[in-house]
Amino acid sequence: MPAGQAHRVALVTLGCSRNEVDSEELAARLAAGGFRLVDDAADADAVLVNTCGFVDVAKKDSIDALLAADGLRGGGGSGPGPQAVVAVGCLAERYGAELAESLPEADAILGFDAYPDIADRLSAVLAGNRPAAHVPRDRRSLLPISPVDRGAAAAGVVVPGHGTHAPTSVGAAVVRRRLDDGPVAALKISSGCDRRCSFCAIPSFRGSHVSRPPQDILAEAEWLAGQGARELVLVSENSTSYGKDLGDLRALEKLLPQLAATPGIVRVRTVYLQPAETRPTLLEVLLTTPGVAPYLDLSFQHASPAVLRRMRRFGGSADFLDLLRRGRAFAPALGARSNFIVGFPGETPEDLDILADFLEQAELDAIGIFGYSDEDGTEAVGLPGKLSEAEIEDRRARIADLVEQLTAARAERRVGETVEVLVEEIDPDATLDAEAARFAYGSAAHQQRDADGACSVRLSAGASDVPVAVGDLVAARVVGTEGVDLVTELVEVVDRASGGSVPVAAGARP
Repeated sequence: MPAGQAHRVALVTLGCSRNEVDSEELAARLAAGGFRLVDDAADADAVLVNTCGFVDVAKKDSIDALLAADGLRGGGGSGPGPQAVVAVGCLAERYGAELAESLPEADAILGFDAYPDIADRLSAVLAGNRPAAHVPRDRRSLLPISPVDRGAAAAGVVVPGHGTHAPTSVGAAVVRRRLDDGPVAALKISSGCDRRCSFCAIPSFRGSHVSRPPQDILAEAEWLAGQGARELVLVSENSTSYGKDLGDLRALEKLLPQLAATPGIVRVRTVYLQPAETRPTLLEVLLTTPGVAPYLDLSFQHASPAVLRRMRRFGGSADFLDLLRRGRAFAPALGARSNFIVGFPGETPEDLDILADFLEQAELDAIGIFGYSDEDGTEAVGLPGKLSEAEIEDRRARIADLVEQLTAARAERRVGETVEVLVEEIDPDATLDAEAARFAYGSAAHQQRDADGACSVRLSAGASDVPVAVGDLVAARVVGTEGVDLVTELVEVVDRASGGSVPVAAGARP
């Protein structure tokens, strides 16, 4: 490479919105270290793959992405191809040296502890060094068991997406560089989880629950608004635990109105809620605060109390229906979604019937159905009553078919409602034919982007200009459905996106 020319790096992100936040922290650190970010891996000197290690399908996708990047070496794509392929993220953290041994195509397997020095680490790899992959450890062991004792101890623990080694520098500069310019942005409020669900390995490699200080979250929210964000999606492994390590169980209730008041932000959405931790006062704040989407992303996982106890979880169908009932008392048009695991060890046909009955009563807008599979290192691997893969798939298919009918029917019941849609895309052909119908696309308050369906907004035909822009919040009347998606007609623009210049945060996006 010619002297003085910056190395080019492409970031490939797999998995959830939490990983997207982590990638944007990595992007900022790489840019500060002299790297130039590019979109096309074929044009990069190095490809950094931020992997997912949650379930088998996600692991396979991550490995496929690493192999695809390796296949671009020597001009396998449109450009000269990368010199280095590096794995970071959950799969790299979880398996470390084991992954390195089975995947020699990767030049380095870097865990979370490498994130603060990622530019130096990547420079070394490009210089020909092949570092030893880290030896995985249970990251829960890095912090005290008691949440309130974690403050000082967290200073030496790397927490991806928090911008520093740990949340010790209140009001510090935002360490983040946006990788897309859409109006919806994820904002990490905490990391890790203290729950011990028998099927889940995430706490072992993401660590114990650590909350970010409110001041840091508010500073990042203001920065995101300056970068064009209009909706903030608050993410974590368990949002309802926010604040317990700060000594304030009501911290989220206090934070939400402040975030909603951020200039430029028109909607705040909280996801990853634990039903057993959704306190009455939190429920009220979530569903009655102006600017906070009346939306519940609840981790139910099943409805049979017997199955839930084997999962090391609480509640059951009656408790969950009561929670939804109380939510709808605050917000009748409430949006609600959840995920469920079928075929868990010991699940009986009667348990599956309980789940089906619950789903028929719950009126959820979006539902994810997953067949159980063993996860390394979890208690469920050793549980009796394992079902065959064929039986698990039969049960998954049965519930998935039911869910498709129920969610479509739920969408149909919204016909006639007026919803507020955040415009995320304008039909690129919208101005080609003045007589044709024109459409904008986005998400209503009850729809989490890329998870819960979407809205198409029919604009008036025959006008010389498209009456809305990306980032506008519009009122639209629901006139039809396509599965879980809503077909709507524009009523009015509620809040227009600013057309002014976007301020730049120090050390973040140039």
